[in-house]
Amino acid sequence: MVLDYLIAIAGVGGLLSGWLYVQHVTRRFALDHPEFGPPREEGEGCGGSCTCSSKGHCNRRGGYARSSGTIEG
Repeated sequence: MVLDYLIAIAGVGGLLSGWLYVQHVTRRFALDHPEFGPPREEGEGCGGSCTCSSKGHCNRRGGYARSSGTIEG
């Protein structure tokens, strides 16, 4: 039972380390190849996951549209 927890902790740590390595490689590639522009970080920009009404402009810095503050339901 304790072995299962240790395996799970090692697995999560390994996944986190792998993701950090991928981000490092991406940033290093962007530094070596400035002609491609800066790397897009996850959660930045106005993509399909934000609630922008106009697809080219967001109201908040960082790319997310501002919420109206109303809750429907």
